Amino acid sequence: MSGTSAAHCFKLRHSSRHQEPRMLTASLSKTGMLAALLVSGLLLSACAKEETVNDESDKVAGRENAEAMSREHAKDTTEPSPVAEIAPARAVISDPKMPYVEVGDQNVYGYFSAPSDMLEPLPALIVIHEWWGLNDNVRAMADRLAGEGYMVLAVDLYGGRTASTPAQARALMLEVVEEPEVARQNLRGAYQFLATAGAPRVGSLGWCFGGGWSLNTAQLFPDDLDASVIYYGQVTADEDKLRAINAPILGLFGADDAGIKVDSVEAFRDALEHLRKDHEIHIYPGVGHAFANPTGTNYNAEAATDAWEKTIEFLGRHLSDGGS
Repeated sequence: MSGTSAAHCFKLRHSSRHQEPRMLTASLSKTGMLAALLVSGLLLSACAKEETVNDESDKVAGRENAEAMSREHAKDTTEPSPVAEIAPARAVISDPKMPYVEVGDQNVYGYFSAPSDMLEPLPALIVIHEWWGLNDNVRAMADRLAGEGYMVLAVDLYGGRTASTPAQARALMLEVVEEPEVARQNLRGAYQFLATAGAPRVGSLGWCFGGGWSLNTAQLFPDDLDASVIYYGQVTADEDKLRAINAPILGLFGADDAGIKVDSVEAFRDALEHLRKDHEIHIYPGVGHAFANPTGTNYNAEAATDAWEKTIEFLGRHLSDGGS
């Protein structure tokens, strides 16, 4: 992972607001594992807007996806179930409000988690929240991923806001649909943050709304991202949009998902096969959207467990073991 193509739209800037490096927490700093991170109050700042082609069809598709998610989550709440409290495989330590980039002169804060015994930078993951936002469920999943041996930055594409009702989530998702460049700047900052922290490889992982943005992250960093995991997110069969991607892709979908329809997933897989991209697409029979979300009404323990095992194996192969 060179990071050179990803870094050109960022600059390191000293900020007097961070004269005392937070280093996650005092106990985390004892490990010395992120000596380069936020040293002397360095912040990553998004600079000139990078032009990305955004035709109206993308926004139309995004609006349609927001409406589909509204239907899929109409009866859901964000109340956690006991399944959401699975402990990480190893002890982790976290910073719940880690500044990782400035967008529009405003700090963006994410949730950072890493193994508590880490002595040097590890492979990293950009974790992208569901349409509900960066809530306790996503933070718990970030800890579980960190417990598998990764530095994890759970980004916030909603500017510090979370939803507790489908109507609120729809409104927040549509804001991103209408102004996608803000989200792109956010993700560019997240990538550069982890690269500056010394991560030897970086992958992305997201669910639902975040699953679609995990694919978008692979498009943002076609030569630098090392893996992309998509849990039932919006995908495309447009080969022009997929052609540049070099990151291996793992896609996990439900056959009965009425929001992310199986024919769109199969078309996505066909396009990846035609382009000879490194990919694994799994479609679970008899399960619907958000089958891995323990706070939702569609949670399916068998499919969720299998998807988790496939995710950990995939990440280990492409991030932890030297990449492909």
